Amino acid sequence: MSTENEGNEGTAAEAAPSVPSAPPVPADAPQGSPESAPAAPPHPDATATQQQPAAHAQDPATTPMAPVPASAPQYAPPPVPQSAADAGWPPPPPAVPAYAHGHGAQGGGPVWGPQPQTSDAPRKRGAGGLVAAVAVAALVAGGVGGALGFWAADSNNDSGSSVSTTVAASGTPQDLKRDPGTVAGVAAKALPSVVTIDAQGGDGEGGTGTGFVYDKEGHILTNNHVVASAADSGQLTATFSNGKKYDAEVVGRAQGYDVAVLKLKNPPQGLTPLPLGNSDQVAVGDSTIAIGAPFGLSNTVTTGIISAKNRPVASGDGSGGSNSYMSALQTDASINPGNSGGPLLSAGGAVIGINSAIQSTGSTGQSQAGSIGLGFAIPVNQAKNVAQQLIKTGQPVYPVIGATVTMDEKTGGAVISDQGAGGTEAVTKDGPAARAGLRAGDVITKFNDTVVDSGPTLIGEIWTHQPGDKVTLTYKRGGKTSTVEVTLGERKGDS
Repeated sequence: MSTENEGNEGTAAEAAPSVPSAPPVPADAPQGSPESAPAAPPHPDATATQQQPAAHAQDPATTPMAPVPASAPQYAPPPVPQSAADAGWPPPPPAVPAYAHGHGAQGGGPVWGPQPQTSDAPRKRGAGGLVAAVAVAALVAGGVGGALGFWAADSNNDSGSSVSTTVAASGTPQDLKRDPGTVAGVAAKALPSVVTIDAQGGDGEGGTGTGFVYDKEGHILTNNHVVASAADSGQLTATFSNGKKYDAEVVGRAQGYDVAVLKLKNPPQGLTPLPLGNSDQVAVGDSTIAIGAPFGLSNTVTTGIISAKNRPVASGDGSGGSNSYMSALQTDASINPGNSGGPLLSAGGAVIGINSAIQSTGSTGQSQAGSIGLGFAIPVNQAKNVAQQLIKTGQPVYPVIGATVTMDEKTGGAVISDQGAGGTEAVTKDGPAARAGLRAGDVITKFNDTVVDSGPTLIGEIWTHQPGDKVTLTYKRGGKTSTVEVTLGERKGDS
Protein backbone atom coordinates (compact mmCIF):
# COMPACT_ATOMS: atom_id res chain seq x y z
CA MET A 1 0.00 0.00 0.00
CA SER A 2 1.22 3.47 -0.64
CA THR A 3 1.23 6.63 1.36
CA GLU A 4 1.93 10.25 0.70
CA ASN A 5 5.59 9.54 1.20
CA GLU A 6 5.25 6.27 -0.50
CA GLY A 7 6.65 7.04 -3.84
CA ASN A 8 9.44 9.16 -2.50
CA GLU A 9 11.61 6.85 -0.53
CA GLY A 10 14.29 5.12 -2.40
CA THR A 11 15.01 1.90 -0.59
CA ALA A 12 13.07 -1.23 0.00
CA ALA A 13 12.27 -2.56 3.43
CA GLU A 14 12.77 -5.96 4.87
CA ALA A 15 10.82 -8.85 3.44
CA ALA A 16 7.96 -10.47 5.31
CA PRO A 17 6.56 -13.98 4.98
CA SER A 18 3.98 -14.54 2.26
CA VAL A 19 0.33 -15.28 2.92
CA PRO A 20 -1.07 -17.47 4.26
CA SER A 21 1.96 -18.49 6.26
CA ALA A 22 3.53 -15.09 6.14
CA PRO A 23 1.97 -11.61 6.22
CA PRO A 24 2.11 -9.25 3.24
CA VAL A 25 4.17 -6.09 3.48
CA PRO A 26 2.97 -2.45 3.61
CA ALA A 27 3.06 -0.61 0.31
CA ASP A 28 3.86 2.90 1.27
CA ALA A 29 7.51 2.97 0.34
CA PRO A 30 9.65 5.72 -1.23
CA GLN A 31 10.32 5.58 -4.92
CA GLY A 32 13.63 4.19 -5.99
CA SER A 33 15.06 0.77 -6.31
CA PRO A 34 15.10 -0.90 -2.91
CA GLU A 35 18.45 -2.18 -1.88
CA SER A 36 18.75 -5.82 -1.15
CA ALA A 37 18.38 -6.67 2.52
CA PRO A 38 21.31 -8.09 4.48
CA ALA A 39 21.38 -11.80 5.01
CA ALA A 40 19.42 -12.94 8.04
CA PRO A 41 21.29 -14.64 10.83
CA PRO A 42 20.73 -18.37 11.18
CA HIS A 43 17.55 -19.32 13.01
CA PRO A 44 16.08 -15.80 13.27
CA ASP A 45 13.69 -15.37 16.14
CA ALA A 46 10.95 -12.93 16.88
CA THR A 47 9.44 -12.38 20.23
CA ALA A 48 5.97 -11.44 21.20
CA THR A 49 7.53 -9.67 24.11
CA GLN A 50 10.53 -8.11 22.45
CA GLN A 51 10.69 -7.42 18.76
CA GLN A 52 13.92 -8.46 17.21
CA PRO A 53 14.98 -6.88 13.92
CA ALA A 54 16.21 -9.30 11.33
CA ALA A 55 17.23 -8.89 7.73
CA HIS A 56 15.51 -10.99 5.11
CA ALA A 57 15.60 -11.29 1.39
CA GLN A 58 12.76 -9.32 -0.06
CA ASP A 59 9.81 -11.26 -1.24
CA PRO A 60 8.87 -10.19 -4.75
CA ALA A 61 5.25 -10.49 -3.84
CA THR A 62 4.67 -7.70 -1.36
CA THR A 63 6.03 -4.20 -0.88
CA PRO A 64 5.17 -1.60 1.80
CA MET A 65 4.07 1.79 0.58
CA ALA A 66 6.74 4.42 0.93
CA PRO A 67 6.95 8.20 0.74
CA VAL A 68 7.90 9.64 -2.59
CA PRO A 69 11.32 11.26 -2.13
CA ALA A 70 11.96 14.48 -3.97
CA SER A 71 15.28 13.25 -5.21
CA ALA A 72 14.32 9.61 -5.53
CA PRO A 73 16.85 8.54 -2.86
CA GLN A 74 17.46 4.89 -2.48
CA TYR A 75 15.61 3.44 0.44
CA ALA A 76 18.16 1.63 2.56
CA PRO A 77 16.91 -1.27 4.65
CA PRO A 78 17.23 -0.75 8.39
CA PRO A 79 20.47 -2.03 9.93
CA VAL A 80 20.31 -5.41 11.53
CA PRO A 81 21.12 -5.26 15.27
CA GLN A 82 23.75 -7.54 16.72
CA SER A 83 21.00 -9.35 18.56
CA ALA A 84 17.30 -9.21 19.14
CA ALA A 85 18.05 -7.75 22.53
CA ASP A 86 19.78 -4.80 20.88
CA ALA A 87 16.64 -3.74 19.07
CA GLY A 88 13.97 -5.44 21.07
CA TRP A 89 12.04 -6.27 17.90
CA PRO A 90 11.04 -9.57 16.39
CA PRO A 91 12.69 -10.11 13.00
CA PRO A 92 10.42 -10.02 9.93
CA PRO A 93 9.48 -13.42 8.55
CA PRO A 94 11.89 -14.58 5.85
CA ALA A 95 9.27 -15.39 3.22
CA VAL A 96 6.79 -12.61 3.84
CA PRO A 97 6.17 -10.17 1.00
CA ALA A 98 8.57 -7.29 1.05
CA TYR A 99 7.55 -4.11 2.80
CA ALA A 100 8.62 -1.31 0.52
CA HIS A 101 9.03 2.10 2.01
CA GLY A 102 9.92 3.91 -1.15
CA HIS A 103 10.25 2.47 -4.55
CA GLY A 104 8.59 -0.88 -4.85
CA ALA A 105 10.44 -3.78 -3.44
CA GLN A 106 12.27 -5.87 -5.95
CA GLY A 107 10.02 -8.66 -5.00
CA GLY A 108 6.30 -8.89 -5.46
CA GLY A 109 5.29 -8.26 -1.89
CA PRO A 110 3.45 -5.48 -0.13
CA VAL A 111 5.38 -2.27 0.33
CA TRP A 112 5.33 0.15 3.26
CA GLY A 113 6.19 3.75 3.20
CA PRO A 114 5.49 7.22 1.94
CA GLN A 115 5.82 7.80 -1.74
CA PRO A 116 9.37 8.83 -2.64
CA GLN A 117 9.66 11.69 -5.09
CA THR A 118 11.37 10.90 -8.34
CA SER A 119 14.49 12.67 -9.52
CA ASP A 120 14.18 16.05 -11.17
CA ALA A 121 14.99 14.73 -14.60
CA PRO A 122 12.28 12.08 -14.69
CA ARG A 123 9.78 14.51 -13.20
CA LYS A 124 10.58 17.09 -15.87
CA ARG A 125 10.19 14.54 -18.58
CA GLY A 126 6.90 13.40 -17.12
CA ALA A 127 5.67 16.95 -16.70
CA GLY A 128 6.72 17.81 -20.22
CA GLY A 129 4.80 14.89 -21.61
CA LEU A 130 1.73 15.92 -19.68
CA VAL A 131 1.98 19.51 -20.85
CA ALA A 132 2.39 18.37 -24.43
CA ALA A 133 -0.62 16.11 -24.14
CA VAL A 134 -2.70 18.93 -22.71
CA ALA A 135 -1.55 21.25 -25.45
CA VAL A 136 -2.52 18.78 -28.15
CA ALA A 137 -5.89 18.24 -26.52
CA ALA A 138 -6.44 21.98 -26.35
CA LEU A 139 -5.61 22.37 -30.03
CA VAL A 140 -7.94 19.57 -31.02
CA ALA A 141 -10.71 20.93 -28.84
CA GLY A 142 -10.10 24.39 -30.22
CA GLY A 143 -10.34 23.11 -33.77
CA VAL A 144 -13.59 21.31 -33.11
CA GLY A 145 -15.03 24.27 -31.29
CA GLY A 146 -14.01 26.59 -34.11
CA ALA A 147 -15.65 24.36 -36.70
CA LEU A 148 -18.87 24.12 -34.73
CA GLY A 149 -18.87 27.85 -34.11
CA PHE A 150 -18.42 28.56 -37.83
CA TRP A 151 -21.25 26.19 -38.71
CA ALA A 152 -23.58 27.78 -36.18
CA ALA A 153 -22.75 31.29 -37.34
CA ASP A 154 -23.14 30.34 -40.96
CA SER A 155 -26.54 28.78 -40.29
CA ASN A 156 -27.73 31.85 -38.47
CA ASN A 157 -26.53 34.14 -41.22
CA ASP A 158 -28.36 32.09 -43.79
CA SER A 159 -31.59 32.40 -41.88
CA GLY A 160 -31.13 36.11 -41.41
CA SER A 161 -31.47 35.71 -37.66
CA SER A 162 -29.55 38.04 -35.38
CA VAL A 163 -29.90 35.69 -32.40
CA SER A 164 -26.58 35.08 -30.59
CA THR A 165 -24.83 31.83 -31.44
CA THR A 166 -23.47 31.50 -27.88
CA VAL A 167 -24.69 28.38 -26.11
CA ALA A 168 -24.87 28.67 -22.30
CA ALA A 169 -23.59 25.74 -20.24
CA SER A 170 -26.16 24.22 -17.92
CA GLY A 171 -23.55 23.40 -15.25
CA THR A 172 -23.84 25.46 -12.08
CA PRO A 173 -22.34 24.94 -8.60
CA GLN A 174 -25.63 23.38 -7.53
CA ASP A 175 -25.40 20.86 -10.36
CA LEU A 176 -22.12 19.54 -8.90
CA LYS A 177 -23.65 18.51 -5.59
CA ARG A 178 -24.04 14.80 -5.02
CA ASP A 179 -26.15 12.77 -2.63
CA PRO A 180 -24.32 12.09 0.68
CA GLY A 181 -24.44 8.32 0.14
CA THR A 182 -22.63 8.38 -3.21
CA VAL A 183 -18.87 8.04 -3.63
CA ALA A 184 -18.74 11.63 -4.85
CA GLY A 185 -20.69 12.78 -1.83
CA VAL A 186 -18.43 10.91 0.62
CA ALA A 187 -15.30 12.17 -1.13
CA ALA A 188 -16.49 15.78 -1.14
CA LYS A 189 -17.10 15.64 2.60
CA ALA A 190 -13.85 13.82 3.46
CA LEU A 191 -11.31 15.57 1.20
CA PRO A 192 -11.11 18.80 3.25
CA SER A 193 -9.94 16.68 6.21
CA VAL A 194 -7.22 14.77 4.34
CA VAL A 195 -3.70 16.20 4.05
CA THR A 196 -0.67 15.51 1.91
CA ILE A 197 2.39 15.20 4.14
CA ASP A 198 5.81 16.29 2.93
CA ALA A 199 8.64 14.89 5.05
CA GLN A 200 12.16 16.16 4.43
CA GLY A 201 14.99 14.73 6.52
CA GLY A 202 18.06 16.63 7.62
CA ASP A 203 20.12 14.56 5.21
CA GLY A 204 18.07 15.72 2.25
CA GLU A 205 16.04 12.55 1.93
CA GLY A 206 12.29 12.54 2.27
CA GLY A 207 9.04 12.02 0.50
CA THR A 208 5.33 12.59 0.49
CA GLY A 209 2.57 10.64 2.15
CA THR A 210 -0.97 11.12 3.43
CA GLY A 211 -2.66 11.78 6.75
CA PHE A 212 -6.02 12.92 8.05
CA VAL A 213 -7.42 15.20 10.74
CA TYR A 214 -7.83 13.23 13.96
CA ASP A 215 -9.24 15.94 16.25
CA LYS A 216 -10.05 19.64 16.40
CA GLU A 217 -6.78 20.40 18.21
CA GLY A 218 -4.85 19.80 14.99
CA HIS A 219 -3.58 16.25 15.47
CA ILE A 220 -2.95 14.37 12.22
CA LEU A 221 -2.96 10.55 12.07
CA THR A 222 -0.65 8.83 9.58
CA ASN A 223 1.91 5.99 9.18
CA ASN A 224 5.21 6.01 11.01
CA HIS A 225 7.07 5.21 7.82
CA VAL A 226 5.64 8.35 6.19
CA VAL A 227 7.34 10.65 8.70
CA ALA A 228 10.28 8.54 9.93
CA SER A 229 12.85 10.28 7.74
CA ALA A 230 12.00 13.71 9.19
CA ALA A 231 11.03 12.75 12.72
CA ASP A 232 14.26 13.73 14.43
CA SER A 233 15.87 16.60 12.56
CA GLY A 234 13.81 17.17 9.45
CA GLN A 235 10.89 19.31 8.36
CA LEU A 236 7.25 18.27 8.11
CA THR A 237 4.42 20.08 6.35
CA ALA A 238 0.78 19.17 5.80
CA THR A 239 -1.11 20.53 2.80
CA PHE A 240 -4.93 20.53 2.74
CA SER A 241 -7.05 20.02 -0.35
CA ASN A 242 -7.57 23.80 -0.60
CA GLY A 243 -3.83 24.24 -1.06
CA LYS A 244 -3.12 25.73 2.37
CA LYS A 245 0.07 24.40 3.94
CA TYR A 246 0.99 24.16 7.62
CA ASP A 247 4.17 23.20 9.45
CA ALA A 248 3.83 20.14 11.65
CA GLU A 249 5.77 18.28 14.32
CA VAL A 250 5.82 14.69 15.55
CA VAL A 251 3.87 14.06 18.74
CA GLY A 252 4.72 10.37 18.90
CA ARG A 253 5.59 7.37 16.75
CA ALA A 254 4.95 3.64 17.12
CA GLN A 255 7.32 1.77 14.83
CA GLY A 256 5.87 -1.64 15.61
CA TYR A 257 2.34 -0.56 14.80
CA ASP A 258 3.50 1.75 11.96
CA VAL A 259 1.37 4.57 13.35
CA ALA A 260 2.39 8.19 13.97
CA VAL A 261 0.64 11.30 15.24
CA LEU A 262 1.59 14.80 14.06
CA LYS A 263 0.38 18.17 15.32
CA LEU A 264 -0.06 21.25 13.16
CA LYS A 265 1.99 24.07 14.70
CA ASN A 266 -0.60 26.73 13.91
CA PRO A 267 -3.79 24.80 13.17
CA PRO A 268 -6.57 26.67 11.37
CA GLN A 269 -9.95 27.25 12.96
CA GLY A 270 -12.83 24.95 12.15
CA LEU A 271 -10.91 21.70 11.59
CA THR A 272 -13.27 18.80 10.92
CA PRO A 273 -11.96 15.43 12.14
CA LEU A 274 -12.92 12.44 10.02
CA PRO A 275 -15.40 10.20 11.87
CA LEU A 276 -13.91 6.89 13.05
CA GLY A 277 -15.81 3.70 12.31
CA ASN A 278 -15.59 0.26 13.94
CA SER A 279 -13.18 -1.97 12.04
CA ASP A 280 -14.34 -5.01 14.01
CA GLN A 281 -17.72 -4.75 12.30
CA VAL A 282 -16.33 -4.60 8.77
CA ALA A 283 -17.36 -7.51 6.54
CA VAL A 284 -15.77 -8.94 3.42
CA GLY A 285 -17.54 -7.39 0.45
CA ASP A 286 -18.18 -4.01 2.12
CA SER A 287 -17.48 -1.03 -0.14
CA THR A 288 -14.34 1.01 0.50
CA ILE A 289 -13.07 4.43 -0.52
CA ALA A 290 -9.35 5.28 -0.32
CA ILE A 291 -8.03 8.84 -0.35
CA GLY A 292 -4.38 9.79 -0.70
CA ALA A 293 -1.56 11.07 -2.88
CA PRO A 294 -0.43 8.11 -5.00
CA PHE A 295 2.88 8.96 -6.66
CA GLY A 296 2.46 12.51 -5.37
CA LEU A 297 -0.97 13.05 -6.97
CA SER A 298 -2.75 14.63 -4.01
CA ASN A 299 -6.49 14.30 -3.34
CA THR A 300 -6.84 11.10 -5.35
CA VAL A 301 -9.96 9.03 -4.63
CA THR A 302 -10.27 5.32 -5.48
CA THR A 303 -12.89 2.72 -4.64
CA GLY A 304 -13.14 -1.01 -4.03
CA ILE A 305 -14.29 -3.51 -1.44
CA ILE A 306 -12.95 -5.26 1.64
CA SER A 307 -11.49 -8.38 0.05
CA ALA A 308 -10.26 -10.04 3.27
CA LYS A 309 -9.86 -9.46 7.00
CA ASN A 310 -7.21 -10.36 9.57
CA ARG A 311 -4.53 -10.61 6.91
CA PRO A 312 -1.10 -10.91 8.59
CA VAL A 313 1.31 -8.24 7.34
CA ALA A 314 4.90 -7.80 8.50
CA SER A 315 7.46 -5.29 7.30
CA GLY A 316 10.39 -3.09 8.10
CA ASP A 317 9.35 0.48 8.85
CA GLY A 318 11.87 2.12 6.58
CA SER A 319 13.57 4.18 9.28
CA GLY A 320 16.07 2.19 11.17
CA GLY A 321 15.74 -1.34 12.45
CA SER A 322 12.25 -2.16 13.64
CA ASN A 323 9.59 -4.29 12.07
CA SER A 324 5.88 -3.59 11.87
CA TYR A 325 3.17 -6.19 12.32
CA MET A 326 -0.56 -5.97 11.80
CA SER A 327 -3.65 -8.05 11.27
CA ALA A 328 -4.76 -6.01 8.28
CA LEU A 329 -7.87 -5.21 6.34
CA GLN A 330 -7.28 -6.19 2.71
CA THR A 331 -8.88 -4.09 -0.03
CA ASP A 332 -8.82 -4.03 -3.82
CA ALA A 333 -9.22 -0.24 -3.90
CA SER A 334 -6.30 1.12 -5.92
CA ILE A 335 -3.54 2.02 -3.45
CA ASN A 336 -0.06 3.08 -4.52
CA PRO A 337 3.08 4.66 -3.06
CA GLY A 338 1.94 7.97 -1.58
CA ASN A 339 -1.36 6.58 -0.28
CA SER A 340 0.31 5.48 2.96
CA GLY A 341 -1.18 7.07 6.04
CA GLY A 342 -4.36 8.02 4.22
CA PRO A 343 -7.85 6.96 5.28
CA LEU A 344 -9.68 3.88 4.07
CA LEU A 345 -13.34 4.85 4.36
CA SER A 346 -16.56 2.86 4.54
CA ALA A 347 -19.41 3.59 2.15
CA GLY A 348 -20.80 5.89 4.85
CA GLY A 349 -17.63 7.97 5.06
CA ALA A 350 -16.24 6.65 8.38
CA VAL A 351 -12.55 5.74 8.67
CA ILE A 352 -12.15 1.98 8.99
CA GLY A 353 -8.41 1.75 8.36
CA ILE A 354 -5.13 3.51 7.56
CA ASN A 355 -3.75 2.55 4.15
CA SER A 356 -0.26 1.18 4.70
CA ALA A 357 0.90 -1.52 2.28
CA ILE A 358 0.37 -3.10 -1.10
CA GLN A 359 1.07 -6.45 -2.69
CA SER A 360 3.24 -5.83 -5.69
CA THR A 361 4.79 -7.76 -8.54
CA GLY A 362 7.96 -5.76 -7.93
CA SER A 363 9.82 -2.93 -9.60
CA THR A 364 13.11 -2.37 -11.37
CA GLY A 365 15.48 0.54 -11.78
CA GLN A 366 14.08 3.79 -10.41
CA SER A 367 10.45 2.91 -10.97
CA GLN A 368 8.00 2.43 -8.11
CA ALA A 369 5.86 -0.67 -7.95
CA GLY A 370 2.16 0.00 -8.40
CA SER A 371 -1.18 -1.46 -7.40
CA ILE A 372 -2.31 -4.89 -8.53
CA GLY A 373 -5.47 -4.77 -6.46
CA LEU A 374 -4.09 -6.03 -3.14
CA GLY A 375 -3.82 -3.29 -0.55
CA PHE A 376 -3.60 -3.49 3.23
CA ALA A 377 -4.80 -1.12 5.93
CA ILE A 378 -4.25 -0.96 9.69
CA PRO A 379 -7.67 -1.49 11.33
CA VAL A 380 -8.81 1.84 12.77
CA ASN A 381 -9.70 0.34 16.15
CA GLN A 382 -6.03 -0.51 16.66
CA ALA A 383 -4.83 2.79 15.19
CA LYS A 384 -7.16 4.73 17.49
CA ASN A 385 -5.78 3.02 20.61
CA VAL A 386 -2.22 3.72 19.51
CA ALA A 387 -3.02 7.36 18.67
CA GLN A 388 -4.51 7.91 22.13
CA GLN A 389 -1.36 6.47 23.73
CA LEU A 390 0.91 8.67 21.63
CA ILE A 391 -1.06 11.86 22.31
CA LYS A 392 -1.15 11.12 26.03
CA THR A 393 2.41 9.90 26.66
CA GLY A 394 4.35 10.26 23.41
CA GLN A 395 5.27 6.57 23.38
CA PRO A 396 3.50 3.34 22.38
CA VAL A 397 2.61 0.44 24.64
CA TYR A 398 2.73 -3.11 23.28
CA PRO A 399 0.96 -6.17 24.68
CA VAL A 400 3.26 -9.21 24.96
CA ILE A 401 3.17 -12.86 26.00
CA GLY A 402 6.79 -12.98 27.17
CA ALA A 403 8.07 -15.59 24.74
CA THR A 404 10.38 -15.59 21.73
CA VAL A 405 8.95 -17.24 18.62
CA THR A 406 10.65 -18.13 15.35
CA MET A 407 9.90 -16.32 12.12
CA ASP A 408 9.89 -19.47 10.01
CA GLU A 409 6.87 -19.65 7.74
CA LYS A 410 6.43 -23.38 7.25
CA THR A 411 6.13 -24.51 10.84
CA GLY A 412 2.36 -24.87 11.04
CA GLY A 413 2.24 -22.28 13.81
CA ALA A 414 4.36 -19.97 15.96
CA VAL A 415 7.18 -22.05 17.43
CA ILE A 416 8.63 -20.90 20.76
CA SER A 417 12.39 -20.72 20.19
CA ASP A 418 15.04 -22.64 22.09
CA GLN A 419 16.73 -19.35 23.00
CA GLY A 420 15.74 -15.72 23.19
CA ALA A 421 17.70 -12.64 22.17
CA GLY A 422 21.39 -12.74 22.99
CA GLY A 423 21.19 -16.26 24.35
CA THR A 424 18.57 -15.43 26.97
CA GLU A 425 15.74 -17.78 27.83
CA ALA A 426 13.03 -17.98 25.17
CA VAL A 427 10.28 -17.85 27.79
CA THR A 428 10.67 -14.86 30.11
CA LYS A 429 10.85 -15.88 33.73
CA ASP A 430 7.62 -15.04 35.57
CA GLY A 431 6.20 -13.63 32.31
CA PRO A 432 2.71 -14.33 30.95
CA ALA A 433 3.79 -17.39 28.92
CA ALA A 434 5.82 -18.84 31.79
CA ARG A 435 2.93 -18.44 34.23
CA ALA A 436 0.69 -20.23 31.73
CA GLY A 437 3.11 -23.17 31.54
CA LEU A 438 4.39 -22.62 27.98
CA ARG A 439 7.86 -23.92 27.13
CA ALA A 440 10.50 -23.73 24.41
CA GLY A 441 9.48 -25.94 21.49
CA ASP A 442 5.74 -25.48 21.98
CA VAL A 443 3.93 -24.66 18.73
CA ILE A 444 1.14 -22.08 19.13
CA THR A 445 -1.56 -22.86 16.55
CA LYS A 446 -4.45 -20.62 17.59
CA PHE A 447 -4.90 -17.24 19.24
CA ASN A 448 -8.46 -17.20 20.57
CA ASP A 449 -10.39 -18.33 17.46
CA THR A 450 -7.79 -17.20 14.92
CA VAL A 451 -5.55 -19.83 13.30
CA VAL A 452 -1.86 -19.01 13.75
CA ASP A 453 0.43 -20.19 10.95
CA SER A 454 3.63 -18.27 11.78
CA GLY A 455 5.38 -16.04 14.29
CA PRO A 456 4.41 -12.78 12.52
CA THR A 457 0.76 -13.86 12.48
CA LEU A 458 0.87 -14.41 16.24
CA ILE A 459 2.48 -11.02 16.89
CA GLY A 460 -0.05 -9.26 14.66
CA GLU A 461 -2.90 -10.85 16.59
CA ILE A 462 -1.38 -10.04 19.98
CA TRP A 463 -1.02 -6.40 18.99
CA THR A 464 -4.72 -6.06 18.26
CA HIS A 465 -5.26 -6.35 22.03
CA GLN A 466 -4.33 -4.38 25.14
CA PRO A 467 -2.04 -5.27 28.06
CA GLY A 468 -4.10 -7.03 30.70
CA ASP A 469 -6.43 -8.72 28.20
CA LYS A 470 -7.01 -12.43 28.78
CA VAL A 471 -6.58 -14.55 25.67
CA THR A 472 -6.72 -18.28 24.92
CA LEU A 473 -3.75 -19.94 23.22
CA THR A 474 -3.92 -23.38 21.62
CA TYR A 475 -0.56 -25.13 21.30
CA LYS A 476 0.99 -28.48 20.46
CA ARG A 477 3.61 -30.26 22.54
CA GLY A 478 4.84 -33.74 21.80
CA GLY A 479 1.93 -34.43 19.45
CA LYS A 480 -0.65 -33.40 22.06
CA THR A 481 -2.88 -30.31 21.65
CA SER A 482 -3.68 -28.18 24.70
CA THR A 483 -5.23 -24.80 25.46
CA VAL A 484 -4.25 -22.28 28.09
CA GLU A 485 -5.40 -18.83 29.18
CA VAL A 486 -2.79 -16.07 29.12
CA THR A 487 -3.01 -12.57 30.57
CA LEU A 488 -1.05 -10.27 28.26
CA GLY A 489 1.84 -8.29 29.71
CA GLU A 490 3.18 -4.98 28.38
CA ARG A 491 6.24 -3.32 26.96
CA LYS A 492 6.58 0.45 26.71
CA GLY A 493 8.35 2.20 23.88
CA ASP A 494 10.04 0.96 20.72
CA SER A 495 13.53 0.45 22.09
